[in-house]
Amino acid sequence: MTAWGPPAPGLPGAGPSTESASEAATTRSGPLAGEAPDGPAPDASGPGPSVSFDAVSKWFGDVVAVSEVSFQLWPGVTALLGPNGAGKSTVLRMLAGLTSPSRGTVRVLGRDPRADVDVTRDIGLAPQQEALFEQLSALAFVRLAAALHQLPDPEGAATRALDVVELDAGDRRRVGSYSKGMRQRVKLAQAIVHDPHLVVLDEPLTGLDPRQRLAMIEVVGRLGQGGRCVIVSSHVLDEVERFGSRILVIAQGRLAAEGDFHAIRNLMDDRPRRFAVRVERAREVAAELVRWGLAVGVQLGETEDQLVVQSAEPASFRRWIAPLARHLGCRLWEVNPLDEDLESVFRYVVEGR
Repeated sequence: MTAWGPPAPGLPGAGPSTESASEAATTRSGPLAGEAPDGPAPDASGPGPSVSFDAVSKWFGDVVAVSEVSFQLWPGVTALLGPNGAGKSTVLRMLAGLTSPSRGTVRVLGRDPRADVDVTRDIGLAPQQEALFEQLSALAFVRLAAALHQLPDPEGAATRALDVVELDAGDRRRVGSYSKGMRQRVKLAQAIVHDPHLVVLDEPLTGLDPRQRLAMIEVVGRLGQGGRCVIVSSHVLDEVERFGSRILVIAQGRLAAEGDFHAIRNLMDDRPRRFAVRVERAREVAAELVRWGLAVGVQLGETEDQLVVQSAEPASFRRWIAPLARHLGCRLWEVNPLDEDLESVFRYVVEGR
């Protein structure tokens, strides 16, 4: 068998960097909550932020859902990350004016979304819940939203919004017969039919297959590039990488960190990452992974095609696992990260472990 393998760490063309994990977190990580963000500050003489939260708290009886959260949002895509029960939906509800803060101030375009009804015309909301009139066609549903916003041409506005999300306005089928991905796009169309500046999307990728996720991510990206302020909630860290967005990490009702995706991810760089792998001839693949430094530890699974791999160079592991399997003539069925859920991020950001 001919020699094969990725370049050794530190050589030209090598995947991993020789920079230590702690240095990476120090030199590349974004600001933690409360610290000033990197880069030039927004021009004070220009327009203010699209969204501003200032020391916002929200409680329901004795339950504190959100505690002392402060941030600002500008045009572009921002992801709000947190596990179930972290306070994401409460933040979005306050942002959309559906509930008021118990303490602190929320401003959208400089106005109170709860008290100023006019500002709601600049807000579009696509909730996580399936809030569709299933007997209507997509055009009829979005046209109804346009009429409720008192647009002069509801039919034309609905047609344009459906075109943005790549749905056919002439499709006469009821939305109740649509796939999950198509229904998510209908919800997005009704959220943007009145051309709002702020678009709030609560878990828009939930239930979508990979192709549908890619299409939705592309639509959201275009909205941000078009000058809108888009905030997307998610509980899956890997989804945020595809948005390529700035993120806010919320844990236990508090803003734990903010910055771009890579800054938050680098907070986890001080220990190996684990991957679940399903591949033919797993023992042989495991030996090659260790041989080439792509794994620092490998655990055999319950069946002969399962591995749990620990890698100190996760980027290189992702890059080379498929070429390695192809070189060995092994079928590679599955590679799943086990440590890139938000709970892992929170342990490192909030608890430092």
